[in-house]
Amino acid sequence: MSKLSTNSFLKGWNQSKIIKKIDLENTDQLNFKKEDFDIKNLKNPNNQIQNHLIKKLLDSTATCQISDALTNLTGRNGVLNNIKSINNKKTYGRIITVKTDSDDWGTSLLAIDKAKKGEILFILSLGEPSAIWGELTSQCSKEKGLSGTVIYGASRDIDFLVDFDYPVFGCETVPNAGKPLGLGIINPILEIENIKIKPGDFLFADMNGCVLVPQELFSDVMMETLKIKLKEAEIISEIKKGKSLSEILNLS
Repeated sequence: MSKLSTNSFLKGWNQSKIIKKIDLENTDQLNFKKEDFDIKNLKNPNNQIQNHLIKKLLDSTATCQISDALTNLTGRNGVLNNIKSINNKKTYGRIITVKTDSDDWGTSLLAIDKAKKGEILFILSLGEPSAIWGELTSQCSKEKGLSGTVIYGASRDIDFLVDFDYPVFGCETVPNAGKPLGLGIINPILEIENIKIKPGDFLFADMNGCVLVPQELFSDVMMETLKIKLKEAEIISEIKKGKSLSEILNLS
């Protein structure tokens, strides 16, 4: 049996058809290559095929599978437990990191200016609950083509954000805000919930939560995610044949 390339797998993603082609015990049939998932290709127009492969995979994936893949490889799930979706959106991409006090939302504006199209702002807000993000910053970020904002802290203007097509994630919402001081730091290395967060790392967030993947592990995590999706497809196929989940997982 010929190997199933990454491109063929994603181009013809159909659970029943893929399972018929693949013996999951024989991973040699999976002709996936790390270079297919180079993190540099996420938004690189000069690598359109690889960029398309990554997008196709990530668009059909959830944080659950990304976290499982990271756990399989490292024993750590990458979940930032206190961060939740503010407006029920999904986003993924490389991050630009920000560190600011909660009374200084001006640093958020400087970070928007610094960020490149397709990047995600990851902002650590220190101090008493005070919003460093809201309607105007979301409008500005969307116009620039950013992929979303994740705040380890507070945001506001939820009545606007809930219907606005720009992903925002955070720990809490409050009505108050500080001042546009601009005294924070852009692109520092952060440590949150015992997870080191570096500029350029990969973040995947949806309604399930938020997962941080170190950039040096991105290719391996993507390949593991593909294998997980294949395994889940096989399980679903067996369920449709009438088997119970406990039977499939050898628990009964």
